[in-house]
Amino acid sequence: MNAKDGVMLQGFSRVRIRDSDGKIVGDSGWTGPNQITNYGIRYYLCALLGKTTGSKQVGYVSLGEGAAPAADGTSLPSECSGTNGVPLRKAVAAASSGSTTEEFTATLGSSDHFVTVTENISNIGLFFATTSDDTLFAGNTYASSSCATNQDVNCTYQIRFSTS
Repeated sequence: MNAKDGVMLQGFSRVRIRDSDGKIVGDSGWTGPNQITNYGIRYYLCALLGKTTGSKQVGYVSLGEGAAPAADGTSLPSECSGTNGVPLRKAVAAASSGSTTEEFTATLGSSDHFVTVTENISNIGLFFATTSDDTLFAGNTYASSSCATNQDVNCTYQIRFSTS
């Protein structure tokens, strides 16, 4: 890479709904690129690189019923809430996939009660914390899929760096 090259940062996600027998009954396919929020750039990238107080790292994923977040968004639109009405975020496993991609995976199980009735899920987001403290790094949307209370959802979210 030389000084004239730029660096691009994009996210892609895949959401798969699985019945209790293991059969995949919904698959978004890979969707993207996503919306990396201004907050995400500031606290997850710039502040982290500078070891600045308040920097953040991706630790959780959540699903919702809304659209992709706005650039200035700090939360996932219509984020799914558990039985107590608080957004349910699931810890992610992070792994490098090649030298320019970080992949985050998690399963929101029916036992997590992330939906309390059958809902149409249509967005996904990456967060720092489990609480609703406005820590959205990035989010994406996909074709709405019906998710019942007895189904699990496998989530994969990749953040890819490339040169232009």
